[in-house]
Amino acid sequence: MRRTFIMRCAGVSILVVLGGLLGGCASLNTYQKSGEISLPGLQEPVTVMRDEKGMASIYAQSVDDAFMAHGFITAQDRLFQMELTRLFATGRISELAGEKALPLDTRLRTLGFHRNAIKHAAILDGKARNFFTRYIDGVNAFIQDHPKSFPLEFRLAGIAPTPWTIEDSLAIMYLMGWDSAANIQTEIITQMLIERVGAEKAFELFPLNVNPDDTAYAPVTEPFSTVARLGIDLSRDTSLMAYLEEGPHRLGSNNWTVGPNHSPQGKPIVANDPHLDATVLPGPWYPAGIITPEFRAVGVNIPGLPGLVIGRTEHLAIGVTNSYGDAQDLFIETLDPDDPSRYLEGTTSLPFTEIRETIRVKDKKAQEGFRNEEITIRLTRRGPVISNVLPGLKTDKVVSMRWAPYETMGRDVGLDRILTATDVSAVRDAISRLNAIMLNFVFADTSGNIGWQTSGTLPIRRSGDGTVPLVVTDSTDNWIGWIPFNETPQAYNPARGWVGTCNHLTVKSDYPYYYTSHASPSFRYRRLMELLDVPGVKTTHDHWMIQRDTKNLMAEQISPVMAAALAAHDDTKDLARILDQWSYFDDPELAAPAVFQSVYREFAFQVFADELGDELTTTMLKNWYFWQERLMYMVLNGTSPWFDDITTGEITESRDDLFVRSARIARAEMEETLGKNPVKWQWGKLHRLTLVSPIRRSGFGAGLLGAGSNSMGGSGETLYRAIFSYDKPFGVTTSASLRMVADLSDGDKVTAVLPGGVSARLFDPHRTDQVKAFMNGEKLYWWFSDEAIREHSKTTLVLIP
Repeated sequence: MRRTFIMRCAGVSILVVLGGLLGGCASLNTYQKSGEISLPGLQEPVTVMRDEKGMASIYAQSVDDAFMAHGFITAQDRLFQMELTRLFATGRISELAGEKALPLDTRLRTLGFHRNAIKHAAILDGKARNFFTRYIDGVNAFIQDHPKSFPLEFRLAGIAPTPWTIEDSLAIMYLMGWDSAANIQTEIITQMLIERVGAEKAFELFPLNVNPDDTAYAPVTEPFSTVARLGIDLSRDTSLMAYLEEGPHRLGSNNWTVGPNHSPQGKPIVANDPHLDATVLPGPWYPAGIITPEFRAVGVNIPGLPGLVIGRTEHLAIGVTNSYGDAQDLFIETLDPDDPSRYLEGTTSLPFTEIRETIRVKDKKAQEGFRNEEITIRLTRRGPVISNVLPGLKTDKVVSMRWAPYETMGRDVGLDRILTATDVSAVRDAISRLNAIMLNFVFADTSGNIGWQTSGTLPIRRSGDGTVPLVVTDSTDNWIGWIPFNETPQAYNPARGWVGTCNHLTVKSDYPYYYTSHASPSFRYRRLMELLDVPGVKTTHDHWMIQRDTKNLMAEQISPVMAAALAAHDDTKDLARILDQWSYFDDPELAAPAVFQSVYREFAFQVFADELGDELTTTMLKNWYFWQERLMYMVLNGTSPWFDDITTGEITESRDDLFVRSARIARAEMEETLGKNPVKWQWGKLHRLTLVSPIRRSGFGAGLLGAGSNSMGGSGETLYRAIFSYDKPFGVTTSASLRMVADLSDGDKVTAVLPGGVSARLFDPHRTDQVKAFMNGEKLYWWFSDEAIREHSKTTLVLIP
């Protein structure tokens, strides 16, 4: 969400300036990597050794010095990226993009990441505060003392960095938490379905969530008692689609760990490939090594947040995916009929709490180039009023949003404790303190223990399940407590010898609490089960190849049904032959994935559009998790009232009729792109990952500043994840933003690759030097031992107190 909007806004007019700088821009966008730099605030000198990828290993004599140096070197490489993220997290995009960003800033201020970060910063204990402060001190030292080394992007964008605060970093943490949440988008879609076709028929389309480790699936319960008509009108609120487009389908991940009996050297192995928007160079993750007397670690963080959330230490390895725990609810407030400026809690009339904030808007006509816009934010006891603020919620109802992280702030966030944990028990303790982000952590320690633990605090609901907005009718709190940490989804040394997650539903039907109604379809996890349940050991290379596995289990079930329907007609039987010969691997050189994806995409539209309308259908289909498992169930069942096209009068269409119709439509579209002969179609010619600069995503100059368009296999349904946006097929929007395999028996290195590189600076060779390896499946490494770090060191910088 944030990355797409910011990057489009930032590149509006800077190419004109850039053209005159191309000749010498490489020398204009560098910084000191060797020799000595004064860094006031250090207690002892810190040595920073960079390898052939430009990745830093920080040697410090104390944890405090290590965190400060980490902040400093992150700012060297990623300061402009950090600034863009901070502008978004704090609702200040208008300072960069002007008037067009004002609605977005208004929404972000209403959601209140920064407002609540201020509250959270005030309650941090001394240890946690020091953790953030030392990192931020390093960032600010670079900003204050090295303005000549600022990334060139600041000059091109016409902005300058300002000092960082703890509140800025916490706001980014809340932004990450919001980006990992999905339930509001699901609630809005569900409500629109109810308003379109009624509650009973809409229920037929509610998400079908399946846990392959369970004997029964856990469909959502019918929330009819909570339904109210909001009057959402898609014909007026087209911005709703844009909001949902940037939503949860752009997030995902795979992670797993195998125990010592499944690895050749008798130590656990952890694998992780988080799926984010990897199209923007150099990628969202910043890698580094940190070595102190207290701990040795290598891994990645989000620039602007201290610590390393994915990686390994001397004692353990760790990886994360999105768990989609439902920590958000929408509430339809009841206005006081005698005073609509107040709302009712039962029979008690209460005033809305009002907060006034000032948004600074870039404006060439204003004095000094900026003007101020005042906004008023209303809050109820549950949270901010988001109706007529969030796109799509333009309604005469007053809708408020409640989000658990704002009510469960702790005195610690756990990120520093991950670095110092010595076993899986200590890791679980660290995770228990991370309330703001709903993640699946998998981890293993050198003693051979493996585990999985979810983070984030979720409410226990009195009624309903958060599927649709809840009507407030009395003063009874619908959130009656919090799921105890020891009862959150988890596993420890499972009998099967491995544990993993693929954003799928992880709780079983006997789980005593509602966890989520928004989870990934089970296809990726089922494939992981197929690969890991095979007896025998698997090497680091084996796990690396699993991350690149392109077997599509959804297609394996649906494609034979599709092919049988197409084989019955002369004008589609050639497509059927291609599908019949397919082994269901979404490899880029094959025609079958192109046939299947194009036909099935159109089929989904044909199933629903006659009753839902084109706009609502497209809105729903953009949210892949909402419908994929449900539609597969309909297809395999063979019959459904949704297959009949109500616009054709007395004719009753079948599933196969819609497959044939969809194939004819898809074929015409594909022939325009790939030619008349479907045998020569190739999935990789359609399915491409284009890597772009944050300051120019498209148009003139985008190719010069980016890293090209790359043919890619896989799909949204494969472990080798490569998702396209439903309404903009078939370019890849989301893929692995990192691939990591950490073998705890290997003391020298971790196998890992980024889609771009270490540096975010234009024209820095380390911005794109990992692209080839990433696309081709080549192994790169994070060096871990002193010997390996020294052997691969290319530059040495000493930071002096």
